[in-house]
Amino acid sequence: MNRLENRVAIITGASSGIGRATALLFAAEGAKIIAGARGQDGLDKLVDQIKDTGGQAVAIAGDVKDEAYAKALVETASGLYGGLDVAFNNAGTLGAMGAVSDISLERWHDTLETNLTSAFLGAKYQIPELLKSRNGSLIFTSTFVGFTAGMPGMTAYAAAKSGLIGLTQCLAAEHGPQGLRVNALLPGGTDTPMGRSVASSPEAEDFVKSLHSLKRLAEPEEIARSALYLASDDASFVTGTALLVDGGVSINKT
Repeated sequence: MNRLENRVAIITGASSGIGRATALLFAAEGAKIIAGARGQDGLDKLVDQIKDTGGQAVAIAGDVKDEAYAKALVETASGLYGGLDVAFNNAGTLGAMGAVSDISLERWHDTLETNLTSAFLGAKYQIPELLKSRNGSLIFTSTFVGFTAGMPGMTAYAAAKSGLIGLTQCLAAEHGPQGLRVNALLPGGTDTPMGRSVASSPEAEDFVKSLHSLKRLAEPEEIARSALYLASDDASFVTGTALLVDGGVSINKT
């Protein structure tokens, strides 16, 4: 079942973790992929894997904080594949960690620019092209942190990722009449390079797992399947949502 047959999808943060798993899944479901991330080597390996299985993909390395890069991703989608149907703005960083009193203004700005301003820049160029699609879907990767739970030392990350939910809701209301769906995906703890930087020891990993009612971390492919749902016609009446895919971390008290 090719739920994204002949659709064109931009995926940022595509060289590893959730972004990579989503790019592979979207390609397997028939999408033509424009894969973005900072590292060219990881992107090239992803594209090779997609092509080896009969898919179509192109990689463009760059920094999501760069407006010219956001524009280039969309221009590649329209120029190479004729349009844009799905944009998954997934790239992000934990950024400045620690007590607010110890975070420099520079590190604060960098965290917000990577996680929030990059999403604004992506949407700025993606939306005009998505509006031409009959199946336009715009997705942002947010988090439960700052939405259903506060985590010590993660204020900059939580502030930026919470901002994505407000961005999602306003864009959904603004462009719903034109048929564009806009949603935020909120993963729980996931076994990715970023996730492992938090669960950096066996003891820390056990603690993070214990926070979830399922008592484990997600595999990136599990989060990717929820991104596929939001991107596909299965979610044709879903917009403006903050979709928790968090293994019950938001409700767990045990």
